Amino acid sequence: MNLPPKNYDEMVKRANPPSPVLRDCLWAFFVGGSICLLGEGLRQFYLMWYDKDLAGTLTSISLVFLSAVVTVPGWYQKLAAKAGAGTLVPITGFANSVVSPAVEFKAEGWVTGVGSKIFTIAGPVLAFGTLASWVWGLLYWAMNKF
Repeated sequence: MNLPPKNYDEMVKRANPPSPVLRDCLWAFFVGGSICLLGEGLRQFYLMWYDKDLAGTLTSISLVFLSAVVTVPGWYQKLAAKAGAGTLVPITGFANSVVSPAVEFKAEGWVTGVGSKIFTIAGPVLAFGTLASWVWGLLYWAMNKF
């Protein structure tokens, strides 16, 4: 079937209604802000007993753990479907990207399923994040050297 581009564009517009951008942005803002607020609440809780560095570390660990726990039953994905980018707060989004493939491929076994698929999504983030840190580190060193 050959469709002229004009007809195809009309079909696409009918099939994809306009997105409520303002509502989506507000949802993302408030969900992301709520995750950050939870992190700050945890940090303040840990500061009652520990020093600043350890409280920050415990906060990160807690957020990763909570994100993994809510990913397993699929709640994180349901939240992400509504909140979009608001759930991509770096630490919780990263934990979700590691746990999701592990849960999905668990039926294939621990080695060929979980072990080989666990970093399918997070692997490129780790690889390119490490590369970017090297590049910026070298640039920083070169700028200070000369």
